[in-house]
Amino acid sequence: MHRLLVADDHPLFREAIVGVIAAGLEATEVLEAASLAEALRLAETNEALDLVLLDLGLPDADGLSGLARLREAAPELAVVIVSAEQHRATVLEALELGAVGYIPKSTPRAALIDALRQVLDGQVYLPPAIMRRPAPSRPAPVTEEDPLTGLTDKQREVLTHMVRGESNKMIAFRLNIAETTVKTHVSAILRKLKVSSRVQAILLASDWLRRA
Repeated sequence: MHRLLVADDHPLFREAIVGVIAAGLEATEVLEAASLAEALRLAETNEALDLVLLDLGLPDADGLSGLARLREAAPELAVVIVSAEQHRATVLEALELGAVGYIPKSTPRAALIDALRQVLDGQVYLPPAIMRRPAPSRPAPVTEEDPLTGLTDKQREVLTHMVRGESNKMIAFRLNIAETTVKTHVSAILRKLKVSSRVQAILLASDWLRRA
């Protein structure tokens, strides 16, 4: 049994997405919130909550500030942004803030269900356009070799938790190591993958795992 929370101020959209989830995901309970305040309250009072689908246009939140507040209040709770906005910078910033996925509201039903299944399985979901390689700051690979080959087992483990959207503090807790050690691993991962940010490392890892 999965328990999801849909936080969106448009009743028709909430009704539509609840219907899609009910038809596509078996044994799933869906809660609804029309504001960030209500979403925060439900997140704090429902320990069995698995995932929040958060809109960026809530009346009491300014863009990604709602995501930041929700992550601060419930750092272990997985959050996916569901929004009409599809700017690459917004998508990547959401990932930086700890979102485990970003689903455009224009996503077809079947693709939406596939995305939710992917997130519930512990992976990160991003729109296909974002997953494509042509990014100015990330050089294109010259071979099809696994780009993660040069990482140590511990660095791969840390990267796996990064892909799940976990913060350094949470990774340290999960792996029972110091947060400073996690930061050292993250720096080494960025250097070995030849990327300049955490988001780029996550995109690279997610892309490879998706095609593997």
